Amino acid sequence: MIKILITDKLAQEGLDLLNSTDGVEAVVKTGISEDELAEIIGQYDGLIIRSGTKVTAKVLANHGKLKAIARAGVGVDNIDIPEATRKGILVMNTPGGNTLSAAEHTLALMLAMSRNVIPACNSLKSGLWDRKKYMGNQLNGKTLGIIGLGKIGMAVAKMANGFNMKILGYDPFAAPAEAEKLGVEITDNLERIFKEADYISVHTPRNEQTLNMIGAEQIKMMKPTVRLVNCARGGIINEDAVYNALAEGAIAGAALDVFPQEPPENTRFTESENCVVTPHLGASTEEAQIEVAVEAAQILVDAIKGGPVRNALNAPSTAGAIPLIVSRYAELARRIGTLLSTIAPGHIKGVEVQYRGSIAEMAVETVTLGFAIGLLQKHFDMPLNIVNVAVLAKERGISIDETKNTEPKDVAASFSARVVTDKVTRTVIGSVFGESLLRIIEVDGFNIEVTPQGSVLVIFNDDKPGVIGAVGTVCGRHNINICTMGVGQKSAERKAILAVSLDKEPSTKAVDELGRLDFVNEIYVCKLD
Repeated sequence: MIKILITDKLAQEGLDLLNSTDGVEAVVKTGISEDELAEIIGQYDGLIIRSGTKVTAKVLANHGKLKAIARAGVGVDNIDIPEATRKGILVMNTPGGNTLSAAEHTLALMLAMSRNVIPACNSLKSGLWDRKKYMGNQLNGKTLGIIGLGKIGMAVAKMANGFNMKILGYDPFAAPAEAEKLGVEITDNLERIFKEADYISVHTPRNEQTLNMIGAEQIKMMKPTVRLVNCARGGIINEDAVYNALAEGAIAGAALDVFPQEPPENTRFTESENCVVTPHLGASTEEAQIEVAVEAAQILVDAIKGGPVRNALNAPSTAGAIPLIVSRYAELARRIGTLLSTIAPGHIKGVEVQYRGSIAEMAVETVTLGFAIGLLQKHFDMPLNIVNVAVLAKERGISIDETKNTEPKDVAASFSARVVTDKVTRTVIGSVFGESLLRIIEVDGFNIEVTPQGSVLVIFNDDKPGVIGAVGTVCGRHNINICTMGVGQKSAERKAILAVSLDKEPSTKAVDELGRLDFVNEIYVCKLD
């Protein structure tokens, strides 16, 4: 008998699916403590949770026969995925279940702002009849700027078509091919959305690139009639900047469903009648709750019974089936992908990888997938792995062209990756020496030897005397220790590259100071571990 534990409220339809499946017993224990869960978890084959349960290392310490965890929803911040992976426990989520719910809520907030629904309702309830004060605006014919064209952003675009809106779409990663079929005008210029849009809605993950993506500087570019919507993640739109703009009349309205801290600590929205706020209701519809419950139940049972594994956020260990050298190349490729995700800014237009020499004679699917994980990870909230990365890349219209050449070049075996964006084309080549030492041996035609680990500072610079000394001086002034340094030159072009591995990530102040050195053309900080 397969025993499934459910520790958060789950829609009855999900429970019904479990109870109707032969050989499965569903046990509901909601509201239990971490200690209680840790004590009983080993008795169950599977666990279904929502956001309330914390699956910590302590909970997993005595995991017993637990094989898989399903999160009925998207976010997995409440699961210690690295610990689950180390224990060989599969972790899955249901990323598509709330797509329509979140998209509809986005439109609901847009309409509520445009037609002054909430203040007009409150006014009438207080005994007033003030039609003139709450004159509204139509969505018809207005320009909607959508930042982030994943599943939810695309669903918003499809719905907005029904209101005859002009849609400008921007994605910091890559726009799906079907966007243009929906009538979305794709732009690579984010400032264009800020300047032209009547409504701006964000649908990106929150990460280093998107945190405070819209702040005071961006709001200054916008029309005074613009209305902002955030149903994605708190902090993508800077709250203080929005509240200040509302207070000054610099924008017409804002609608926030998510906040950096939830419940929100910043309650300045109470000061503004044209600020609509809701308590993270994007996924809170009966239909969405049913869908994620049924999906979580189904994928968990399938995985435990040895059927197809779907929506996996980590992969079962396959180390014993993969030759050591392939595993090492997979790790090298992942780090090269991470490096390229930093030094090749812009929208991805094409990706190529090539295997040369002895590695080209082997099965290298996991190597290519490792590269894709490194290249794409920062564009997703969820952890990528060899199970889900190919599907997520395909959804964004990214394909990786793979070629093999058994003839070695310069070294016995090598892996190279070329990424073309709308801004640059970058090529990085690496090799594994002695089946264990990972090395980058070439960047954009510069011959260089770099150990891809930790924080690496990459500087494209003019080839002139004093470069190494000046960089070392700035690092020393900021108490940053240089571990290794690689230098590559193109004497005919008087250009060079400097790659420096550091003992810690440099501060913004240190990077800014380095960037002001007169020989620096481009500077990047890459975190490769």
